[in-house]
Amino acid sequence: MKVLTLNFITCAVKACKASNDSYPLHPKDAELVKDELELNPEMIINVLPRLDWAALRITASELGFPQLPEEAPSAKDLEADEQKLKDLHHLLLETQMSEGKLVCGNCGHEYAVKEGIANFLLPSHLV
Repeated sequence: MKVLTLNFITCAVKACKASNDSYPLHPKDAELVKDELELNPEMIINVLPRLDWAALRITASELGFPQLPEEAPSAKDLEADEQKLKDLHHLLLETQMSEGKLVCGNCGHEYAVKEGIANFLLPSHLV
């Protein structure tokens, strides 16, 4: 599961839908894998406005990446600074969580991640 994907998923427990603490899910015991991909500047620049930057900062920090800036870089910033672009590409697209758990900050439910796939099926008492 790419770090980019983590920026778009939230807890599936019905009681968590109204809580801000259910997003982002927090990685726990994460095993990270690097999957080298060709740099695609257009992809990074186009996905940037869709990202929740605050959530990405939390996720990156919890995965052990260097602290991201307070504010998201603009498209012009990335076009002017190739290293920033490469760093974001590495974080969002090349870094994958292969094993571990995703934990809801609201209810504490843990979603297992195996072979890069998260299991979002809930037990009947949480549906």
